[in-house]
Amino acid sequence: MSQVGLRVSEACKLDLADVKWDLGRFGKLRVRHGKGARGSGPRERMVPLINGADRTLRWFIEDVWGQFDDDHTRPGAPLFPSERRCADGSSGRVGDDALRGGLKAAATAHLPGWGDKLTPHVLRHFCASELYLGGLDLIAIQEVLGHSWIATTMRYVHVQQTRVEDAWVAGQRAAKRLEGLLR
Repeated sequence: MSQVGLRVSEACKLDLADVKWDLGRFGKLRVRHGKGARGSGPRERMVPLINGADRTLRWFIEDVWGQFDDDHTRPGAPLFPSERRCADGSSGRVGDDALRGGLKAAATAHLPGWGDKLTPHVLRHFCASELYLGGLDLIAIQEVLGHSWIATTMRYVHVQQTRVEDAWVAGQRAAKRLEGLLR
């Protein structure tokens, strides 16, 4: 969720078949149950597995997923299975409470003071900010997060206080390089 900004509800509803390794440079996730704008219903989108998400997801599927379920070909097999079993013995789908609780437990154990602050929604903000600082423009971030309006995306991007000064310095350096080339 922190690498591609998925909502917790979107992550819970992903199927193993929603991972499309053959699409794009890094692969993509088919988010079939994205949040629609103003009651419009679910909005589907394709999310590129950027920001290292391809490596993380490949590790999870190859090394972890099989500990929950062993049938990769089962239609509707959840990407993120639950420890609970269905009546047929297959793994159920993880719930949003389990993801929230797992994140809280991990934050409490490994990030003292963050147990009550680090939520899946905070991870969406973190993702947007990291993508922006990494050079992605706001329109691309809007597409990754599945926002209908760029104004919403702008509220998700948090930059360091020195961002304006850093951008100005970078612009000055670029202008000097260009000036040197034109001479």
